[in-house]
Amino acid sequence: MEVMPSSWLYASIGGAMIGAASLFLLLTHGRIAGISGITGSLLQRSTPDRGWRLAFLGGLISAGLVAAVVAPSAIGASVRSLPIVIVAGLFVGFGTRLGGGCTSGHGVCGLSRLSIRSLIAVATFMTTGAITAMIAGGAS
Repeated sequence: MEVMPSSWLYASIGGAMIGAASLFLLLTHGRIAGISGITGSLLQRSTPDRGWRLAFLGGLISAGLVAAVVAPSAIGASVRSLPIVIVAGLFVGFGTRLGGGCTSGHGVCGLSRLSIRSLIAVATFMTTGAITAMIAGGAS
């Protein structure tokens, strides 16, 4: 993967936007910006706070679409086929339920709140991801 000279700028802007959105959600609704929890609750029929959840998810999708138009080279294509991506997504969904949250909930929100549970979860995510990348990198 080639690193573009401005990739640090994209990462910095994206990180600041994620942090601002997470802080805004916490201040206005008292909720953690964990994507798996937000999305999972939308799949339940009796979600009383459906409005902000749909708006948050819509913002994520809109931001991705805008990025694809404004800076398509910043968004890479998947190196795997669609069926593999779908199966991987299902495993991620299962893992977020098993781990009590996703990388956004634990990594962005939990660590900033100094949660020990989130620190352990993020260390587990990162270690498992690094091992998986090493195994998958050697297999390709």
